[in-house]
Amino acid sequence: MGIRWTYAFIDRPAALLGPTRAFWTAVTDTRLSETRGEQGEFVTLLPGTGDPCVKVQGVDSGDGGAHLDFAVEDVDAFVGSASALGAATVGAHAGWAVLRSPAGQLFCAVPWHGEAVRPAVVDGSRLDQVAIDIPPAAYEAEVAFWERLTGWDSLTGSLPEFRVLRPPAGLPVRILLQRLGTERPAASAHLDLACADMETTRARHEKLGASLVAHGTHWTVMRDPAGGTYCLTGRDPETGGLPKATPSADPA
Repeated sequence: MGIRWTYAFIDRPAALLGPTRAFWTAVTDTRLSETRGEQGEFVTLLPGTGDPCVKVQGVDSGDGGAHLDFAVEDVDAFVGSASALGAATVGAHAGWAVLRSPAGQLFCAVPWHGEAVRPAVVDGSRLDQVAIDIPPAAYEAEVAFWERLTGWDSLTGSLPEFRVLRPPAGLPVRILLQRLGTERPAASAHLDLACADMETTRARHEKLGASLVAHGTHWTVMRDPAGGTYCLTGRDPETGGLPKATPSADPA
């Protein structure tokens, strides 16, 4: 369906955009673009090399989270295909659209502007994954939706509750589909960073104002200065996969 580039969107309360932008530009070694939107709620994080693949949005309600933007050759065709698969259009704008997956996760279709070069790894880590947290009852249908929407390789994760959608080589952001342990009204999403050394990256993030929430099998849950949670994961920042010594084929 002509997906040519992917963006990870960091959604945080509009009142906390200052600390959000300061933290994530430091973490990703980027600078801010000019703001966009009626209230200056959108900004792109511009890397020193390569094309941008991370943006920040200020939201008026809720705690925020994350979502994906798909840069496509034909926005109308992509929206039509997504709708046929069960997505709902939330907002139709001039040249782009906001949609909602069957389980309730927002995502956007935007025009492709020639982005092609993935940014470099930063201090042993790379923001490379949007993890969609899915209620158990909706999991199978939601996995099928995202598999068909993207057409990407669908791989077994490191644990039974994970499914990884790996994009074609060169696209900067992949998707992790995670089955939650308990029911909730709708899906949500958070960001994952691939880290060569999670402890080193955690220490760096803490110096920048993040705090530790919890440890998992291959990941560490963190909270940024605006209160949003994200994960540091023990994966190769270049390939996105688990280290070669780990028997699993692909990570969470």
